[in-house]
Amino acid sequence: MEATVHEPLLRREPGEDYEAVGQRDARQLEKDYYRSLPSRRLFLAALAAVLGNFGFGFALVYPSPVIPALQKAQLPGLQLTGHAASWFGSIFTLGAAAGGLGTMYFNDRLGRKLSIMFSAIPSVLGYLLMGSAQEVWMLLVGRLLTGFAGGVTSASIPVYISEISHPGVRGALGSCPQIMAVLGALALYALGLVFNWRWLAVAGEVPVLLMVILLCFMPESPRFLISQGKEEEALSALAWLRGQEVNYWWEYEQIKDSVQEQSQTVTWAELRTPYIYKPVAITLLMRFLQQLCGVTPILVYLQVIFDSTKVILASEYDAVLVGAVRLVSVVFAASSMDRAGRKILLYASGYAMGWGPITWLLMGEVLPLKARGVVSGLCVLVSWLTAFALTKAFLPVKESFGLEVPFFFFSIICVTNLIFTKWLIPETKGRSLERIESYFRTGRKSFLESFRRHR
Repeated sequence: MEATVHEPLLRREPGEDYEAVGQRDARQLEKDYYRSLPSRRLFLAALAAVLGNFGFGFALVYPSPVIPALQKAQLPGLQLTGHAASWFGSIFTLGAAAGGLGTMYFNDRLGRKLSIMFSAIPSVLGYLLMGSAQEVWMLLVGRLLTGFAGGVTSASIPVYISEISHPGVRGALGSCPQIMAVLGALALYALGLVFNWRWLAVAGEVPVLLMVILLCFMPESPRFLISQGKEEEALSALAWLRGQEVNYWWEYEQIKDSVQEQSQTVTWAELRTPYIYKPVAITLLMRFLQQLCGVTPILVYLQVIFDSTKVILASEYDAVLVGAVRLVSVVFAASSMDRAGRKILLYASGYAMGWGPITWLLMGEVLPLKARGVVSGLCVLVSWLTAFALTKAFLPVKESFGLEVPFFFFSIICVTNLIFTKWLIPETKGRSLERIESYFRTGRKSFLESFRRHR
C-alpha cells in the first residue's frame, strides 16, 4: 500500500530544512517560557546574597575617612604614618586575594550559598578588631580579615546569582553585586560625615549579620545541587525560585543535561580545548584589566586624593558626591544591560557603568560549569593581587611624582580595555548559560549560527 504524503504543518522557507524549523520553534518556546516566569522569589534570593557585596563595598573604602583621622590620632599606637597608611589601605586586597583562593575550594565543597554565609565569620571578627583597636596591628589584622571575607563573597555571589537566574533577568540581577558594593561604599562615605572611625566599624557588621539571617531561608543553586547528586533538593530549589504554578520541568531537564555532561572536574588535557581555555583566559584577562584601570586605589584613598587637590568642597563631601555618581551609573547599567547588551556598555562607559558590574556578571556567565567554582576563585585571586600592587604603590608614587603619573597610566589601560572588548569579549545578552557554553564549544561567531547550520 502506497503511503500518503502530507504537507508539513509548518511551511518551510527556501533553503531551510525541517530540523532548523524545529530548532527555531524550540528557541521561541524557550523565550516564551522565560518571559512567563515570576521573579519575586528570585529577586529576594538575590537580595539576600548581595548584602554581602554591600558589606564588601563598605569594607573596601573604610580607610578613606579613617586614614585622615588616624594621621591626627592622639594615641601614639594608632597614629598612621605614610608607610603604615599604605599598608592599611592595601592589606585588604591581600585578604581578598586569599579569600578568592579559598573560594576555589569553598564553592565546590560547601556550595555557593554556604560559601557566602561562611564569609560572615572573618568579616565580623575583622570589624570587632578594628572597632576596638588600640594598636596599628589590630587595624591591619582587621583589614586583612574583612578583605578575606570580601574575596569569598566577590567570588561566590556572582556565581550564585548567575546560576539561580534565567536569561530574562540575569543581566539586571548580575549587576546587583556591583550596585550593592557601590551602595555600601556610599553608605561608608555618608556615615563618615557623622560617625567616628570606631562606630563605622560597628556599622559594618549590620549588613553582614542581616545577610546571614536572610540566606538561611534561601535555596542553594539548583545547578550546584544537581552536580552533587541531590536532584530532589535541586528540583525543590528550582520550584521555589520559579514558582509552583510554572512548568519548570523543562528548565530542570536542560540544567540536568548540562550538569551531567560536565560532571567531572577539569583535567589538564581539557584545558587545551577551546571551550575551556577561551572563557578562562577571557575572564582572567578581564579581571586583570579591570583592576589595572585604577579603581581600587582611587576609592580607597579618595579623601586623600581630594586633599591633594584644590577642589572647593571638603574632601569628605567630595567622597559622598563620587559615591552618589557611581551609584547612578551602576543603576543605569543594570536597567539597560539586558536591552542594550554587555559589549555596548563596555565600549561606552567609564568604570561604574560598564567595567564594574559587567565584568562580574560575565565571570559567572562565560565560565563553563565544571570550571566555574575553581576559576571564579582564581579570577578573584588575580584581581586582588593586582589591586594590592596598585594600592600599595599608589601613595609612594603620588608623593614622589604627583597624581599625574598614576592617572596617566590608568588612562592607557582604559584604551587597552576598548581593544580587548572589541576582539575577545562575546555578547551574552539573552542567552542561557547552556547556550553560552555551546558558543565556546562550536566556535561560531553567532549564537544563532550554531543552531541553524546542521546540514
